[in-house]
Amino acid sequence: MSPSDLSLEGRKWERFTPTERFARTAIYLITAMAVIWSLRTIDIIPEFLYDAPEQTADLFKRMWPFDWAFYPAAIHSALIETFHIATLGTILAIVMALPLSFLAARNFTKNPILRWLAQFIFVSSRSVNSLIWALLFVAVFGPGALAGVFSIAVRSIGFVGKLFGEALEEARPGPIEALEATGAPRSMILAKGYWPQVEPAFWSIALLRWDINIRESAVLGLVGAGGIGVALDAALNNLYWDQVGLILAVIFTVVVITEIVTSYLRSRIL
Repeated sequence: MSPSDLSLEGRKWERFTPTERFARTAIYLITAMAVIWSLRTIDIIPEFLYDAPEQTADLFKRMWPFDWAFYPAAIHSALIETFHIATLGTILAIVMALPLSFLAARNFTKNPILRWLAQFIFVSSRSVNSLIWALLFVAVFGPGALAGVFSIAVRSIGFVGKLFGEALEEARPGPIEALEATGAPRSMILAKGYWPQVEPAFWSIALLRWDINIRESAVLGLVGAGGIGVALDAALNNLYWDQVGLILAVIFTVVVITEIVTSYLRSRIL
């Protein structure tokens, strides 16, 4: 046996260091305490849990068969409005987010204050749910699709701006430096240096956000911001469960179709 083998004999090999084990144990304890505290705080009523399966089965029985006559009467026009809200909101978000993306990109904007301001706007946009934005814009513009468009747009600024800003930061500096060395104007550097590199990312981000906005705009009507959510809210309030079931089926179908279409288009772009 060599001296090195003798020095290793008797050592105990462990996967984690004592500090890492302590940190993992602390995280487990904090998580357990948070779960116990949450269960005690939300005030669960056991009586409601006992018959939950029975109530769920009864609810689905009331939803079937669907009230197909309700689709041409109210759902179709509301569904088209939902598409309009999602599309216009996405376009408006892109228009507002692109300038902020350039401000947030470290390789484009050297001023740290401007970069911090752009990041602050992105965080502010993402930190507020689209339903909360819808409530605010309903108070400003009144109930209707306009409030839905602005709530979708403002909510999407943070998503589009952050991802497109990161795509700008990943642009290869070689072509940009070559254009700068030739004395090309700023507009030419953007068009020939940055845009060819970030164009696939731009269309991928736009399609992905439009897909997300289709889902979000479907429920904005619950707070008066237009779309198919208005029909869903009316059916729920009147307890027309056959109409509720039809609306939910339509929303599910539309979401699946848009997911398939956007996934296909993004795969072709990338």
